[in-house]
Amino acid sequence: MKKKAVTFQDIADYTGFSKTTISRYFNNPDSLTLENQQIIADALTALDYKENKVARILASGKTEYVGIIVPNLYLHYYSEMLNQLLSTYEKFGYKFLVFVGNDKKDVERKYISELLAYQIEGMIILSHTISSEELAAYHIPIVTIEREDQYVCSVNTDNYMGGVQAASLLSKTNCDILIHINSKISPEIPAYGRIKGFQDICEEKHFPYEMILTELGNSYEETTEKIAEIFQIIEEKYPNKRKGIFISNDTHANILLNMIIRKYGKLPETYKIVGFDNSSIASEAVVPISTVGQQMTVIAQEAMELLVMQMNERKKRRPTPLKEPIHKVVTPILFRRETTKIE
Repeated sequence: MKKKAVTFQDIADYTGFSKTTISRYFNNPDSLTLENQQIIADALTALDYKENKVARILASGKTEYVGIIVPNLYLHYYSEMLNQLLSTYEKFGYKFLVFVGNDKKDVERKYISELLAYQIEGMIILSHTISSEELAAYHIPIVTIEREDQYVCSVNTDNYMGGVQAASLLSKTNCDILIHINSKISPEIPAYGRIKGFQDICEEKHFPYEMILTELGNSYEETTEKIAEIFQIIEEKYPNKRKGIFISNDTHANILLNMIIRKYGKLPETYKIVGFDNSSIASEAVVPISTVGQQMTVIAQEAMELLVMQMNERKKRRPTPLKEPIHKVVTPILFRRETTKIE
């Protein structure tokens, strides 16, 4: 026979509390003493209580859903960061609704409206299209990752250190010229630190260098075409030079690597390459790519902890708003692989 579901009345009878007190335990636990919370928690275990999620959502208006917006999934960084965020369910118990923005501001606004209609409790934003000032105006807990973050909480990699690590590694590979390939990035974007760190080290140590900062496209096809143009320029400008190239991410690094190998049949000594992210494409490339590794597991955990802190505060009877956004920075880790090997 089907086992009868345990009701709030059953829990009230078992504990001696009123149904109102039991309801407060589920919907506003902060209003109960820790002792009474423990009594009810023990009763739930003894009665083998299985929560009715739908009923709880209707009663409390809390869905335990978090919205995520990523700009695209063709860059391996975003797909792997998304995987790490989804993996936090086991620890935090929040489910996710995910949208891919494709760098379209109006589309992302529509997605946010859709997420709010589902009564999400918070958002994690990785896309760059909507300003943090506009995001803050939604008055919902938000954490951004690797984007402009003046008005909202964020978790970012120490991109400046990453640029320093990349330039320092390439400087030890006997190159004649160091080159950084990246998009044109404004200083308020965390990834600008990669440009600044690389440039500062080159100037400090008097290494010849060139910055190739240009739009690299918003799709795999556009990016491949643009990197092919850059590769041709480098080939013509530095035909007999040993070139150390730090490129903006591992997906772009792998595209460049494949072009070089298709032309030469191997990675010649005249090319050294460092990417950024430590996504799987770097270690699985035909020639494993050296890279500045973002600690994506740590970033995802930090982002969820920061978001959950804000969401829990809003559930209190008298929530205390943050006086200013919290910005956490995670140290990168350099991975030396075959593309910077010295023969």
